[in-house]
Amino acid sequence: MAVQQSSGGVRMSAPSDDARTGGRERTSGIVERSRRSRLSAADRRFKWTLSMPAVGFTFLMILLPLAYTVFISLTNAKGSLSRPFSFVGLENYAALLTDTGRFLPAVGRTVLFTGVAVLLELALGLAVALLLAKSFRGERWVRVSVLLPIVVTPVAVAMMWMMFFQPTLGAANEIMRFLGLPEQTWVSDPSMALWLLILVDVWQWTPMVMLILLAGLVSLPSDPIEAAHIDGASPAQRLLYVTLPMLRPAIVAAVLLRTIDALKTFDILYTMKGPGGGSLHEVETLNLYGYALSFQYADYGLASAMLVLFILLVLGLTVVLLRTRKVD
Repeated sequence: MAVQQSSGGVRMSAPSDDARTGGRERTSGIVERSRRSRLSAADRRFKWTLSMPAVGFTFLMILLPLAYTVFISLTNAKGSLSRPFSFVGLENYAALLTDTGRFLPAVGRTVLFTGVAVLLELALGLAVALLLAKSFRGERWVRVSVLLPIVVTPVAVAMMWMMFFQPTLGAANEIMRFLGLPEQTWVSDPSMALWLLILVDVWQWTPMVMLILLAGLVSLPSDPIEAAHIDGASPAQRLLYVTLPMLRPAIVAAVLLRTIDALKTFDILYTMKGPGGGSLHEVETLNLYGYALSFQYADYGLASAMLVLFILLVLGLTVVLLRTRKVD
């Protein structure tokens, strides 16, 4: 309703069409926002309802066993968990951290195995990915054949390499004799065993690193590389200063996945050297030592403490790599 003033006095006039339309739009906007707010709240409740089974499953299957492991690590449980045991606090952790006979050497072997294997897999995987990123005749068959080691189970891979390094009947010494070189005991030699097992791990898991890096290479934009080529950069310069910086997210992802997986390696070590990692524990990593504490010595308190320390090691390396990725 509008008020108009004329010579005869004040006269009331009906609101204009624009005013009525604007009022209706404001009212409908308020109603729509209110409806969306109610729907948004309902959606949030519905999302939580759907996610609760997964959250509960994660809590039951991961957090509860982890909490129980931490609890057992603070006790002197041995022989059987059904036997009475007492609370000993941090004694198991102190015993492990001062154990220069097996625990600390196992930590060193674990870090050495993981570090050397991941570095070799990264270097070889990058080289193969750079070759396969180019188009050539039969590239599809070559890519499939390169990925075959991933398909084979680790135990089968270990058995195959054990036959290859068998001192009397294996192909390794046949090659040495053909070349006129002295025969070796290979995996039975304590000084060579760990390095040969690293070789086996590199043979099996380099294709996985290659696959991740190849996917990253294929997704890179070509404009920066072409611009560097036009500016006169050599192939090595284009690789170091253009391709690799753009490929950093894929490299960090590959290193993260392989580092976590290599730290947990158990199959090939146990298959090729048995429990204890050999007679002199020459390839005993934290996984093999934890297995021995649990299933050979039944020292569950000490084994649980070792597993807690191992989990902290894995989490620490994961956090470092994730921070590296964020910085990149």
